[in-house]
Amino acid sequence: MTLTQLNAFVLVARLGSVTAAASALGVSEPAVSQALTALRQHLGDPLIARGPAGMTLTPGGARLLPTASQIVVLGAEAHAAVRAAQGAPEQLRVVATSAFAEFVSGPLVDAFTRRFAGALEVSAGVATSSELPVLVANRLADIGIGPAVPDDLALPVVSEPIFKYRLIAVTGGHNRPPGPARQWRWLVDPAGADSGSETGRLLAQLGVAESNIGVFPSQTAAWAAAADGSGVAPAVEHLVSQQLRRGELALVDVPGLPVDACWHATMLERQHRSTAASALRRFLGTPEAMQLIRSPAAGIPPSRFRPPVYVTIWS
Repeated sequence: MTLTQLNAFVLVARLGSVTAAASALGVSEPAVSQALTALRQHLGDPLIARGPAGMTLTPGGARLLPTASQIVVLGAEAHAAVRAAQGAPEQLRVVATSAFAEFVSGPLVDAFTRRFAGALEVSAGVATSSELPVLVANRLADIGIGPAVPDDLALPVVSEPIFKYRLIAVTGGHNRPPGPARQWRWLVDPAGADSGSETGRLLAQLGVAESNIGVFPSQTAAWAAAADGSGVAPAVEHLVSQQLRRGELALVDVPGLPVDACWHATMLERQHRSTAASALRRFLGTPEAMQLIRSPAAGIPPSRFRPPVYVTIWS
């Protein structure tokens, strides 16, 4: 039984699938499956079974999960302790949902890192709303930025509000598309496939069928398709303001929009946070950070921010 095997089990159990666990770790699905199979063979228990409702824990798996989670956390803390003893820079791993990662993570991390003159090793990544608390709780990330996460006694994390925004809908013309909103072609960034995101909740509220949703690699790509007349795209109002001012996009009247939302910082409880995570949380409350979130310098593709640090746990 190894730390890699336990980590695979914990992530599959928490995230609900091998695919989600592999995505969070930045490794292949076969790597996760092989680790999980080895653990099952070692313990003589299936641990996780696939049923009509998805992945479910066996009685043995349910008893193993809290212990395995503690071991994974201790392994991460041991790794951090050895790095500190070797004089290595403290690691700070930031994950965010797609829109924040695309536009804000880069400028924000750059501004924060400049304050430490090489004393920090910072990486940033993209995660879904359901992945944020799991990555933070299992020490695969130090802070996650996205929607508030629901209270879960099994995941010792807290979410604190950092920035309010409004969600709107835009298209390339000034005319409302014909028919009800549920029949429109909706052009979304990866958050549109995330049921826990504001975009995901909006599409569910409108009753939009999956066949009417097109998922693009970034919000910028979705807006470009909307500008070409391919459909309607949800957008964070202050991030799309330049395109609206230039007339490249126009507001669309949609039931339930605009809606007020808020980005939250999800972290370990205060007494368990790293020094770097606490410092970043304080920075997020500064006027400099607020200005960067309100008016980031440029959009940066989420693919740039998948951090190699996730892979190192398997090496």
